[in-house]
Amino acid sequence: MLSEAKLTHMDLRGEDLQGAIVRRADLYGTDLSSANLKGADLRGSYLSSVDLYKADLMGADLRGARLGHADLRGADLRGADLRDAEVERTDLRGADLRGANLLGAMEIETAQLENARFDGDTRWPTFDAEAAGAIRE
Repeated sequence: MLSEAKLTHMDLRGEDLQGAIVRRADLYGTDLSSANLKGADLRGSYLSSVDLYKADLMGADLRGARLGHADLRGADLRGADLRDAEVERTDLRGADLRGANLLGAMEIETAQLENARFDGDTRWPTFDAEAAGAIRE
């Protein structure tokens, strides 16, 4: 359990953290590209400027996480819970958001969503994802 841990600027590329409990942790600037975070509990964590390129976050709990300026290009966020997450200028290009819950996501209009995939089960705040470049599947 890594709750409330300070893990800033670490190199955790490709690490297997499936199901990890990392609540309210400070991961600022950490490289988690291609990491397995499937089902991880990241509620309330500070993930600003974190590299999550092609990370597996399927079913992850990111409620209230601060993802400002994070790189989530190509990340698997199927079924992830991003309610009330702060996503200011988050790069979600090519991310898989099918079934994700983004209700209450703050600053969603500043996120990059080109080619992000979503479906009828994806829950958005009042926001036109297709106008922002996301693709409905």
